[in-house]
Amino acid sequence: MTTYPNTKNTMELIKQLVSIPSPSGNTNTIISFVEDYLKETGYEMYRNRKGGLIVTIPGEDDSRHRMLTAHVDTLGAMVKDIKADGRLKLSMIGGFRWNAVEGEYCTIETSSGKTYTGTILMHQTSVHVYKNAGEAKRDDANIEIRIDARVSNPGEVRELGIEVGDFVSFDPRAEITDSGYIKSRHLDDKASVGMLLQLIKKIKEEGKTLPYTTHFLISNNEEIGYGGNSNITPETVEYLAVDMGALGDGQSSDEYTVSICAKDSSGPYHLGLRKHLVELSKENGIDYKVDIYPFYGSDASAAIRAGHDIIHGLVGAGIDASHAYERTHESSLYNTEKLLYHYVQSQMVE
Repeated sequence: MTTYPNTKNTMELIKQLVSIPSPSGNTNTIISFVEDYLKETGYEMYRNRKGGLIVTIPGEDDSRHRMLTAHVDTLGAMVKDIKADGRLKLSMIGGFRWNAVEGEYCTIETSSGKTYTGTILMHQTSVHVYKNAGEAKRDDANIEIRIDARVSNPGEVRELGIEVGDFVSFDPRAEITDSGYIKSRHLDDKASVGMLLQLIKKIKEEGKTLPYTTHFLISNNEEIGYGGNSNITPETVEYLAVDMGALGDGQSSDEYTVSICAKDSSGPYHLGLRKHLVELSKENGIDYKVDIYPFYGSDASAAIRAGHDIIHGLVGAGIDASHAYERTHESSLYNTEKLLYHYVQSQMVE
């Protein structure tokens, strides 16, 4: 059986990352974790006003830049209303389906930073009480949080400090299996963040001088559409989003290869850059698949929509059950890491 010792370290890092709550709009804690993780590299880092983190590695050519991005923000929710019985109604953060989080444990964070646990349930959960328990619509009218506290009315909930607008995070339930899988919520996109952090450290440890000044944007608003559409230097020529490869019927991507995106809902990605990524994969023995993601957008497509004059691309590990309880295999992470390593040392697309 093939083993990937360096990728095992990446998987442990990903497990740490997914365990830090960071729904879009509440990402300061995880950005601080990333800052601390990279502090010893000595590379220049700064936060943009949106709260994302930009790390810059100087290269031989400073007239043309590259940028790679991955996002730490995740799906989540906010408290929409406190119900008469003391349970909480929710408003979604990001594009998931309510059935994907039904029955999940969660954490409510108050504006003062206090946290409470709870469970996301249908109001009509008990089959001994509700005849239509299995038929009722999974929507924001029926889904609610049962708080792990003795509350039965809005006043008692507010005494805990819980109010409308408080953030709700879904428990990741991260697990690394003996068979080489990591399964967890929020692999989108913390699997990619883990790989970029490992890449940055590897460049430093090996004393590599990259051919071009290269920026790494750890973005924090991708799930709501605008994480990577700014802070792109005028010198940036190539912009590579590192995000998940989407799996399902009609898809060529799988959990064992790196997925190279040809097109998503925003349209085709740059053909020259896509061909370059394919050639790098062939030259370096990297297992890859080229794919189209029909209902998908990335930080790279957000940057194009914002009007940046860049060559854009998208790669990532193949992630099963996206926006639900996700899973990928160490071989997919390995192939993705390997492609990223060779990409940042390659010549630009002409």
